[in-house]
Amino acid sequence: MKTLLPKPLLSVLLGAVWLLLNNSLSWEHFALAMLLGVTIPLLVQHLQGPSVQHIHLGKLAIYCVLVLWDILVANLQVARLVLGPVKRLQPAFIKVPLNITEPLPLVWLASTITLTPGTVSCDVSDDGTYLLVHVLHLEDEAALVQAIQQRYERRLEEIFQC
Repeated sequence: MKTLLPKPLLSVLLGAVWLLLNNSLSWEHFALAMLLGVTIPLLVQHLQGPSVQHIHLGKLAIYCVLVLWDILVANLQVARLVLGPVKRLQPAFIKVPLNITEPLPLVWLASTITLTPGTVSCDVSDDGTYLLVHVLHLEDEAALVQAIQQRYERRLEEIFQC
């Protein structure tokens, strides 16, 4: 069964999304949803890296709430900045030194930064020692770097136990 359905939850989700997108429960769409749910995970399983075995789900839930809160607060801050005098803006690129070396937590960190309005993750250095981030308005680089490391990176290290 594991060879036919390597990721059963993914198979169910793919089939459900297909049915929702087509807004139909006809037998044809249901059969195609089952076919897609079985074949897509089989076709892409060789593209997936090693799965993460140890994720602390409680800390992940807290992290998601924290990120949602930060997105809300950042939206208000960006709105205030954009609606104010444009001359006040001080856009900049900063380098955030990284402790995380594993790909999945690093993707989570870069995605979190990009999801938060006013910041965009641009690049990871070739040697993986820092993350290049564009900031809409930079007042104190050291404080921002420390905030990213303490608020996000440290928590991701705990979540993924790396």
